[in-house]
Amino acid sequence: MKNRNHILQRSYPRIIIGAIISLLIIAAGASLGSSGISPADTVLIILHKVFHLPLKAGIDPKNVSIVWLLRLPRVLLAFLAGGSLAMAGAVCQSILRNPLASPYILGVSSGASLGAGLVIISGISLTFAGGFTLPLAGFVFGVAAVFLVAAFSSRIDKSMSNNTIILCGMVFSLFINAVLTALSAVFSDDLKRIMLWQMGSFAMRGWPYVRLILPFLIIGSAGIIFHTREMDIMAFGDDQAKSVGVETGAIRKRLLVFSAILTGAAVALSGVIGFVDLISPHAARKIVGSRHIYSIPMSFILGGSLMVVTDLIARTVISPSELPVGAITALIGAPFFAWVYFKRRRPQ
Repeated sequence: MKNRNHILQRSYPRIIIGAIISLLIIAAGASLGSSGISPADTVLIILHKVFHLPLKAGIDPKNVSIVWLLRLPRVLLAFLAGGSLAMAGAVCQSILRNPLASPYILGVSSGASLGAGLVIISGISLTFAGGFTLPLAGFVFGVAAVFLVAAFSSRIDKSMSNNTIILCGMVFSLFINAVLTALSAVFSDDLKRIMLWQMGSFAMRGWPYVRLILPFLIIGSAGIIFHTREMDIMAFGDDQAKSVGVETGAIRKRLLVFSAILTGAAVALSGVIGFVDLISPHAARKIVGSRHIYSIPMSFILGGSLMVVTDLIARTVISPSELPVGAITALIGAPFFAWVYFKRRRPQ
């Protein structure tokens, strides 16, 4: 009990401090760019729009439009997408008991890329979705890929062991990527657009994109938080979890679905951006420990903050041009992946 209270006293303040820092990062992301707008003016513009406070004299109306219509929705989408990927990554690393696991190995990104590729190649536009046809197709195909992986895994192995899920996910990902590569070769005129989508970007993403990701974020995160106790128990192994009444196969399947919802929404709206889902859960566990009731929210905060920072680098380092966000996260994440891998192999 004493140890639990100690963890509680240590973890909550760190989560609150992380949340405050993330708000400062969001404010910085909305301030910095090719048009120089001071952080103070940015905060005043946001307060004016949200709480209808009077705007300070001297603030250019053009700057109000830049902050409110261009930068803030882009930064918020980056934060929510990064947080969604990080939470999904934390769940995958937990239920698969593998610190190198990520939701992408379950076929989400491959499925979403195939859906987006089919929309780009066919030029189809759904009447009810309009301009959101591409992200909708990406989400549906991404989530469908995970359902196929889960269904196939359960047919092969009723207990849905970690190795079975990982192997099935890799096989499905390779197959879907092969289909997409063949389509890209046949329809080479659309190859550049497909590749740009796959590299990830938050450019020209307005408030409708922010509103679109919110319901998926709420459903996915609520489902994961509801199962944090089971994830804590499953960390000790399937046999021990079953001995206390945890149905590991059913819980694992549910958590994969919630992870797919979070990842599918993030990938559909921003493209394939890797390594955020790998880095953030590791950092979260270092800060607040391994209990999921603390590490999941901290993963969200760190993942969102990391995505905002990488997006800021992507759009300012060669301004007015932009780098793909996925390229920046890969430059940061690949060395981190190598460090985690070799650290695990080093004899203790």
